[in-house]
Amino acid sequence: MRISIGNFPDTVNEFAARSVAGLVLLLSLLTIWTQSLWLVLALAFGFLARVLYGPKFSPFARLAIHVLVPVFRLGERIVPGPPKRFAQGIGLVFSGTASALLGFGFLLEFRFVLGILAFFAALECFLGFCAGCFVFGKLMEWGWIPREICEKCNNLTFSSEK
Repeated sequence: MRISIGNFPDTVNEFAARSVAGLVLLLSLLTIWTQSLWLVLALAFGFLARVLYGPKFSPFARLAIHVLVPVFRLGERIVPGPPKRFAQGIGLVFSGTASALLGFGFLLEFRFVLGILAFFAALECFLGFCAGCFVFGKLMEWGWIPREICEKCNNLTFSSEK
């Protein structure tokens, strides 16, 4: 079996992505409450796994795809993958920053950064608004991200543009 870095899917089931956001929200709130370095590192690992490989090595993505979506019969709504990957990258930056802040004892700043992450995870989970996807779309519109990066974006609607 050959594994290559950068194997993120071209398309994503929005309901699976929203389920992952719900799990991120729960873990973020639990981590803020417990101030556990292990939990915030697990959160950062999940984002790193999703950025590098999509759902393949992400426990939350696998749980969402194989359990939550089928059990709750959430269905399938296909959205472009690159904006979701961009959003996962932003989540990695926030969770990584929160990890460093907690590790160095900056508790108030840790809570603030992880609180922002939890807020945006809640927006995606409950309202279907992916802030990272919205920013990705704007960056494409302004020419900062070439249109070739996301051919699917030209044919499918961003989850933030409902």
